[in-house]
Amino acid sequence: MTQGGTPVHRIVIVCCTLLACAVASPAARASITGVCPDGSIYIVQRAEAIPCRDSKQVRPEEVPPLKPEMLPQPYGWEVFNRRNDPNNPYNLVDTSRAVRGEPPAPMADPTSEAPTTEIQPREEWVPDRPVAGQQASVQPFLPPVASGLPEAAPAFDLGLAPDEVRDLALIVEYSQRRAPATLVRGADANPPRLVVRVAQSPSFEARLRDASLRTGRPLGGPVVLFSAIAAGDEAFYANLTFVQNHLAFRPDAAVSEELGLIEGRLGKLGPDEAVLGYVVLPPTMDLSQPMDIYWDDRQITATLRP
Repeated sequence: MTQGGTPVHRIVIVCCTLLACAVASPAARASITGVCPDGSIYIVQRAEAIPCRDSKQVRPEEVPPLKPEMLPQPYGWEVFNRRNDPNNPYNLVDTSRAVRGEPPAPMADPTSEAPTTEIQPREEWVPDRPVAGQQASVQPFLPPVASGLPEAAPAFDLGLAPDEVRDLALIVEYSQRRAPATLVRGADANPPRLVVRVAQSPSFEARLRDASLRTGRPLGGPVVLFSAIAAGDEAFYANLTFVQNHLAFRPDAAVSEELGLIEGRLGKLGPDEAVLGYVVLPPTMDLSQPMDIYWDDRQITATLRP
């Protein structure tokens, strides 16, 4: 045997070295997998990127299966409901002031001292009795509540005739046969309480882009249509979120370059009332690739351009 070893020995050493590198390389690029207390799963590359406290770090094969009823609620959806709940006392304050013709309540400044409120004598709290011969006006305990949500409206002059609007609604419905993207509320009812469909229409996208260029506000990425049909009294606010790869996009109903209505309105819908609108996605999203579509707490995976 020579000092450097036989050729066979050297080959074995080189192969072992390459194998060790191959095994060590994924470890250098390994991610951290874990479970948060709210039941969500995370995969990050650095420990400081873990999105929660008191998480449990596990191996990927140890991640327990997620049952549909155990999925965590999206935080953005929780905040949206809290901010727009008409029964939230936070919202009732300004609504009551608006009914009385008063300005909204000022926002509290945490750096300023709390204002002092002078307590009035008890006798001043007693309401005036009606004068004889007059009928006392009865005020409701709570004033009617307005939604306060931004109304999405057609931002561009599309010049669509009624039959063209009807054809667009049919395109959304018929597209489900080759590119299904349907979300349902109340699927156990017949018919379902509210059905939301998403689809692509190249002809409508071209028309919308022409209209946007005429206003000097060119659109960003691909355009998709959505429709919502209610079987009874239901609420629809176009709370749609599109997720593809690392990008999540939630269009703003008050920004016409992100979301607009072609027919109908957002909010409370009556029986057989329908909404038709569009969403402009970010340029990096690809309709030929699968994407996750969320509506409220419902989720589907769809390829809108198969």
